[in-house]
Amino acid sequence: MDCGMHLHNPQADEQQILQWQTKSEPSYLVHDQRRSANYKPNIWKYDFLESLNNNFDGEYYQIQIQKLIEDVKDLFGECKALGLLAKLELIDSIQKLGLNSYFEKEIKETLDTIASVELKNNSNPFISSEGDLYATALFFKILRQHGYKVSQDVFGVFMDEIGTLKKSTFGDVKGMLELLEASNLAFEGENILDEAKAFLMVTLRDTNTMCGDIDSCISKHVAYALKLSSQRRVQWFNVKWHIKAYEEDNTKQANMTTLLELAKLNFNMVQATLQKDLREASKWWNNLDLTKNLDFARDRMVECFMCAVGLAFEPQYKSFRKSLTKVINLILIIDDVYDVYGSLEELNHFTKAVERWDVRETEQLPECMKICFQVLYNTTCEIAYEIEEEKGRNQVLPHLSKVWADFCKALLVEAEWYNKAYTPSFEEHLSNGWISSSASLIFTHAFFATAHEERMDEFLHKNEDLVYNISLILRLLNDLGTSAAEQERGDAASSILCYMRKVNASEEIARKHIKGMIDNAWKKINEKCFTQVPEISSFINITTNIARVGHNLYQDGDGFGDQEQGTRGQIQSLLVEPLS
Repeated sequence: MDCGMHLHNPQADEQQILQWQTKSEPSYLVHDQRRSANYKPNIWKYDFLESLNNNFDGEYYQIQIQKLIEDVKDLFGECKALGLLAKLELIDSIQKLGLNSYFEKEIKETLDTIASVELKNNSNPFISSEGDLYATALFFKILRQHGYKVSQDVFGVFMDEIGTLKKSTFGDVKGMLELLEASNLAFEGENILDEAKAFLMVTLRDTNTMCGDIDSCISKHVAYALKLSSQRRVQWFNVKWHIKAYEEDNTKQANMTTLLELAKLNFNMVQATLQKDLREASKWWNNLDLTKNLDFARDRMVECFMCAVGLAFEPQYKSFRKSLTKVINLILIIDDVYDVYGSLEELNHFTKAVERWDVRETEQLPECMKICFQVLYNTTCEIAYEIEEEKGRNQVLPHLSKVWADFCKALLVEAEWYNKAYTPSFEEHLSNGWISSSASLIFTHAFFATAHEERMDEFLHKNEDLVYNISLILRLLNDLGTSAAEQERGDAASSILCYMRKVNASEEIARKHIKGMIDNAWKKINEKCFTQVPEISSFINITTNIARVGHNLYQDGDGFGDQEQGTRGQIQSLLVEPLS
């Protein structure tokens, strides 16, 4: 079906949806009984979102931030006199404070110089009779994060004859903490890092619990890293935490005052941009008024916007955030159509409509499902048109409609399992679940919406396993975070239940196994991320952020299902409250 009229006339789209809505009938007339997930009402009200304005925009702040950027650039020159460790600490601080994009040239020049001198013979520049664990781990972490070939063998001096950390390192909590962070950048087969991580997870937890003489600032960093490593965290979501941690640190590096001043102003200016984006997204969602007809579905626009921010927070990705917020909203709604609302017959019709990209296939559906398809159709056509106009790409819509069809077909398989009371094998669940996780759908939109020259088929040929592992992580994280609630309402089996049945194991053992699978998938992602050509490193980071957003959403339960327990505090901190 031709999308032309929808692409060029979004007002007609809204009018069409309004016509569907005004003639829609109550759902009880379509079916006597529908399932319910009992999702709580949305807590973020339209008027409140419209009121958000922290005032940190305009020429005055642009002048201020440019001056601070120049001041920080001067710090690179000062660090030359201070030595290698000071350079690495400056780069590390810049990354933690979300300021990378301002200093890409300076960081690359500094690391190129370090690599040309220090990596010639795969040496460790911090080796002495005992070695410096903190400096070595920081050296390894920074160079690997930026794609330089650095071997795990730099840690050999800290290992004893049986391959575990020497007892002489046990008192160096700061060094062990940095090694723990470095170990989360491991590739497959890097056994030194694997052994170090296993040992440190136990040792640091015990040290933090039992030793009262650890510096309180270090203790907070240890607890933070034990909960989730920096490699698996969304960078922007943690900037505020790092700012406050640096402010509390009495041993912070020299020249930190200027860097913190820049970080605070940058945070507030980015927040001002995101508030504008959120107000636009809120208007779009409010005008659609979908919750009136789809009251069984999750109303989580702000959380969807936060996910888009997690993939790309920088101001230049405004258009991408706008489209991705819409996409993630539709993912939630369609997921609830399949999980909660539709009968199997209705879901077959809906899947055919998406697969054929034809509104005529929805004629037999309840009005609310017709509206859902119409919104999906119009929104996708609009996004494809905008990408083609802004990025100069061709034939975007066939790719976008295909991944929506793949997503819906995977959801249909799960609906069939539920209706047949069928528990799939663990392998069956994962082979379908990596697609129903929606990560590949989000990836495809990100691929076309961000600027790079590579063709989709060429990129996937080289990086199919990257997309799969990110999708697998999202599926497993979702299952870990939502399985209890889904089991309670009788949904299709999660990976946890499937694995329990496969090996006749307890839930605790199943969860441990699945966390191990997530660890292994991250090693594969690491190798892809840190060996890419620089030209696509920004896009690779955006793609990897899909997995990081998954960790953020499901770390403490279901971030979409329970707003109060999950994401409320984080949204308040990142989108509402500026730094003073």
